[in-house]
Amino acid sequence: MCLTIQVKPFAFHLKEEMRNAQGIINKKEGWLIQISDELNNFGWGEVSTFKSSELKLCENLLKQISGQCSRSFLDKKKQDWPSPLIFGIYSALAELDGLIGGKNQKEWLYPPQSAILIPDITSNFHKIDQILKDSLKQEKSLTFKVKVAIQSPTKEKEILDHLLSLLPMSSRLRVDANGGWTRNQANFWVHNLSKESKVEWVEQPLPAGDIEGLYQLSKEMPIALDESLTQYPELRNEWPNWQIRRPSLEGDPTYLLKELEAGKGFRNISTSFETGIGLRWVNHFAALQNKGATPVAPGLATNWCPKSDLFSNDPKIVWEAV
Repeated sequence: MCLTIQVKPFAFHLKEEMRNAQGIINKKEGWLIQISDELNNFGWGEVSTFKSSELKLCENLLKQISGQCSRSFLDKKKQDWPSPLIFGIYSALAELDGLIGGKNQKEWLYPPQSAILIPDITSNFHKIDQILKDSLKQEKSLTFKVKVAIQSPTKEKEILDHLLSLLPMSSRLRVDANGGWTRNQANFWVHNLSKESKVEWVEQPLPAGDIEGLYQLSKEMPIALDESLTQYPELRNEWPNWQIRRPSLEGDPTYLLKELEAGKGFRNISTSFETGIGLRWVNHFAALQNKGATPVAPGLATNWCPKSDLFSNDPKIVWEAV
């Protein structure tokens, strides 16, 4: 069957810059994908990445496959594509295949309440303090995710200790170093945080390639992998602890769909600041994870993207917005 692929570029700025141990994120750009078949059925996808080198590669590859082609042609080319391009094309094909939405009776699911993302706690503690006050008034149990390994370790430790003293017992804290600690620093932090029952996990405490060090730390407390899973995809089948899964960056979404529909635990769904087209998958996965063996709040970074039709739940509206 002949397929028609159309592509539109998109770009947007975050409402405020995101600072972590790897640098600063303030903009997202990529391409929206529309694939139609001979029966005029549609599937929608999104291609985006934080890496400028991948963006350029995806741009060149999209030029080669835009227009009319066959499914077998795409399947042959897939092995040479970066993961974000695979996600964009094969999320659209999954919709055409009726695995979700459109021709399938399985509707897109809505996510549970997200963890609250606080970048750089040394300069944003006032936000946490206000959110805590509001949540205590409403008797809400919240999950916070804080970014560390950005400022002075002494200052970050001081503020983190203060935050833990304020958190009610029902709330949880995730500490994300984005691979910014040395082994000595990670050992110090993990030794201290392992004693805190409110700490849900420490995320990517060491650089992505230090798998041995990450395994050692996981013996002391829950360690969640993020960047390591992108660099070493085989760890998605091997890592026995928490996995931060970013669907739009890891390729064909049908594999994660099968994992979550089977109820596999220790997966946490996280956004990479998608448009409404990619966000449908992220939200759906977050809802499935919440029904699984180990339900936890997803990391959806709500309120970080601007308000516009680019983030609509309706892919046709998103398509027309660019």
